[in-house]
Amino acid sequence: MTREIAVVAFAQTDHRRTTADLSEVEMLMPVLHRVLDSTGLRTADIGFTCSGSSDYLAGRAFSFTLALDGVGAWPPISESHVEMDGAWALYEAWTKLLTGDADTALVYSYGKSSPGPLRDVLTRQLDPYYVAPLWPDSVALAALQAQALIDAHETDERELATIAARSRTTDNPHAQLRGPVPQGDYLVRPLRTGDCPPIGDGAAAVILAAGDRARDLCARPAWIRGIDHRIEAHSLGVRDLTDSPSTRLAAQKAGAFLRPVDTAELHAPFTAQEVVLRKALRLGDDVRVNPSGGALAANPVMAAGLIRIGEAAARVHRGESDRALGHATSGPCLQQNLVAVLEGDPR
Repeated sequence: MTREIAVVAFAQTDHRRTTADLSEVEMLMPVLHRVLDSTGLRTADIGFTCSGSSDYLAGRAFSFTLALDGVGAWPPISESHVEMDGAWALYEAWTKLLTGDADTALVYSYGKSSPGPLRDVLTRQLDPYYVAPLWPDSVALAALQAQALIDAHETDERELATIAARSRTTDNPHAQLRGPVPQGDYLVRPLRTGDCPPIGDGAAAVILAAGDRARDLCARPAWIRGIDHRIEAHSLGVRDLTDSPSTRLAAQKAGAFLRPVDTAELHAPFTAQEVVLRKALRLGDDVRVNPSGGALAANPVMAAGLIRIGEAAARVHRGESDRALGHATSGPCLQQNLVAVLEGDPR
């Protein structure tokens, strides 16, 4: 890479079960103001803006254009959008800064899952000819993955319950679920309600900066040492659901295996998916996994992946991590995966 690029600021909402009293713009604006204020930047100082969201959640086409009201209509901005989690918007912004066309970038994403039946909405990600017409929902597909892991003797329900309990034992003030949460009844066997993410609304934003500009804006920038994303086959029938080759390959290309990481923020909406990701990323017991609580504590669709990178970067900013890994996923059963490796300057 010809330029050093870092995450210099991160902000997110307090994630809630519903934000019926707020529009997407009203939910997003405080986050954008907070992330800009933390660096002293104004909208006019941002060289590139990129967002991630989903028209399926919003229920209308080109919904992201309305969210631009939260950024501001003046002065004119260089802007782009991905119909993906905000982690992929961060990837686009990173490539933009690599070209030298901009020195700073604002990346934001948001999602309101509360207005409709999320499990049904997510079936639209599936193969439109053979799978989607059968309406297998996201929880049922995750249960297939969990059962495959149990049948392969790679986990059991007790370990899944332990993952759920650890994830929600967090002091993260933004988390939707904190403290003891019962595993509850089976939602789709072998997954209980505690193995599944909460449905909620939320937004997040980060600022990227290059080179000396990053050092001017942040006392300890979280340098992006590598970032990559890969995708599995679309058909679930040709995949081994107990493994994630795309995560492993993305991690390899991002340089995650060159030196150990001390922190990993994994986008694992279901407990069994953390088991898969730990194996693919070769994470030992000495690595702090999801100290923020992860997606099991708050899972705003289209923002949860960006939040994982933001949380990893924030730990670098605070000096709580020297080399952290941020992971984001999209699609059923960890279909598409992005891995970013973040480092702070030596202390």
